Amino acid sequence: MTDESEYDPARRIRMPDDEWEPFLAATKAVHPDGRSPRGRVLREFVRWYLRRPGAKLPERPPAGPWSAQPE
Repeated sequence: MTDESEYDPARRIRMPDDEWEPFLAATKAVHPDGRSPRGRVLREFVRWYLRRPGAKLPERPPAGPWSAQPE
């Protein structure tokens, strides 16, 4: 497992802006300090998805403005 203080190689992910930008706001609601927590939450999800020992689903924020359907 990589130390959280080190930078991982950049990865590309395709996601519509109307999901990517609200995802940032939602992750910051749970992890308000430090760099953008999107990568942290995605890594937590991938570890859980791969059934790595001790992995848990990332904490979800309460409903907020990011929960609204895009128009």
